[in-house]
Amino acid sequence: MYDAIIIGGGPAGITASLYIKRANFNTLVISNGESALNKANEIENYYGFDNPISGKELVENGEKQAKALGVNILKKEVIGIKYADNNYYEVITANQPQNEKYIAKTIVIATGANRNRPNIKGIKEYEGKGISYCAICDAAFYRNKDVAVLGNGEYAIGEIEELLPVAKSVTMLTDGKEYVENRSNNEKLKINNKKIREFRGDNKIEEITFEDNSTEKVNGIFIAQGTASSLDFAKKLGARIEENHIIVNNDMETTLPNVYAAGDCTGGILQISKAVYEGTKAGLSIINKLRRKI
Repeated sequence: MYDAIIIGGGPAGITASLYIKRANFNTLVISNGESALNKANEIENYYGFDNPISGKELVENGEKQAKALGVNILKKEVIGIKYADNNYYEVITANQPQNEKYIAKTIVIATGANRNRPNIKGIKEYEGKGISYCAICDAAFYRNKDVAVLGNGEYAIGEIEELLPVAKSVTMLTDGKEYVENRSNNEKLKINNKKIREFRGDNKIEEITFEDNSTEKVNGIFIAQGTASSLDFAKKLGARIEENHIIVNNDMETTLPNVYAAGDCTGGILQISKAVYEGTKAGLSIINKLRRKI
C-alpha cells in the first residue's frame, strides 16, 4: 500500500513525489521513461541554469534527485487505473505479475497531454457512435458482438483483455505496424495487420476498409494506439474532461476524490515551469489530505 502513486516521471510527477516523500509518506512513481521533454535539445528559459541544458538531462537529474530522497521509481508502462477496496485506487502495468499490486490512497496523473490522434478517416465522425476510447467503460455495450481494438502495444493488449470475456470476437488492428506478442491465446482473438483506409457506417460504425480494398464488418472499435495518456486514465475513471484537458480544482484535484492531475494534461501553457508549479501544488495538497487521514 502506497500513500501516493504518481503516474509520469516528468517535471510535474517528480516534483510532486519530492514534496510527498519529504513529508515522510510512502511514494511510488511509475513511468515508462517517455517524455516530450526528452525531445528538447536545449532549454534556455528555465530558472537556475546559466547554460542551456537538454530536456533528457533535466529529466535524468530529476530522477536522480527523487531516488536520492528515497522515492521509489518503477520503470513500467501503466495501462490502466481502477477502483480498489476502501476507496483506494489500483494502478495496472504491462506484464504485471499476478502477485504484484500497486494500490494507493491517492493518485497523481502526470503523463503529459495527448499530442497524437490516429489519422484515419471516420474516427472523429463515429466517436460515440461505435468508436470508444475506454474498454472498461463501454465493454458491456458490446456483449456477444464483434469488436476491434486499434493499437499494437501493451495498452492495446490491456484493452483486448478487458473485451475478450464479453465480446463475441475481438480483432487487433495493427494498421500495418508490428505488434507485441499476445499473451491471452484466446480463440476469440484475431489479428489484422493490414493498413487501414477508412472507418465506415450509416448512423454508427459498421465496417473497416483497408488499403487493399478488403473490408471487415464490426460493431465497435476501441482506440488504443501507442501508450495510455493522462486523458485515457481520467476517462476510464470518470473524471471530468473538457477540450482535451483534465479539469482540476485549486488543489489540483480532479472531480474524483483523491485523484490529482498536474502538468500538460490540465491545459494552459505547456512549459516546464508550469508543470513544476502544478506538481508542487498537487504534492502539498496530498500531504494536507494524508495528514487529515483520508
